[in-house]
Amino acid sequence: MTGAALYTALFCTHETRRIYMSAKRRIEVRKSGVHGKGVYAIRRLKKGERVIEYKGEIISWKEALRRHPHDPEHPTHTFYFSLEDGRCIDGKVDGNNARWINHSCAPNCEAREEGKHVQIYAMRDIDEGEELFYDYGLVIDARYTAKLKREYACHCGSKQCRGTLLAPKG
Repeated sequence: MTGAALYTALFCTHETRRIYMSAKRRIEVRKSGVHGKGVYAIRRLKKGERVIEYKGEIISWKEALRRHPHDPEHPTHTFYFSLEDGRCIDGKVDGNNARWINHSCAPNCEAREEGKHVQIYAMRDIDEGEELFYDYGLVIDARYTAKLKREYACHCGSKQCRGTLLAPKG
């Protein structure tokens, strides 16, 4: 326990402790109008602020393909986050609330790989109650056919929507 947390636990009143803890909490998971669950700001987030680390088990893509799909009813819905070294994070195993951040073609957050960690940062000021999004930009070696784009359809509803979760080629 850090010094501040220990001090708070030992010497602060319940109300002071509640205020201290709510100031630390930034996000919560709840139902999303875009897809299933989503992550929402429960206080204003500043541009450039680190929001959360994307956590989970780091595995090879070979292992990810062996595990795939997480949900046979929705085979393209996974919690995999591709890493630059060729491995991926499986957010379903030892993951956290970052796995519930939905995709948008007009995101308000971005993911940055920093060493062995992936951090999610606010790209602009985000208001309390606003859903968080980042652009998944999925990269698939296959040719982008109409069928493949439908399998990875985007439902973000933004004016910039490209209709797919797939990253633009070229």
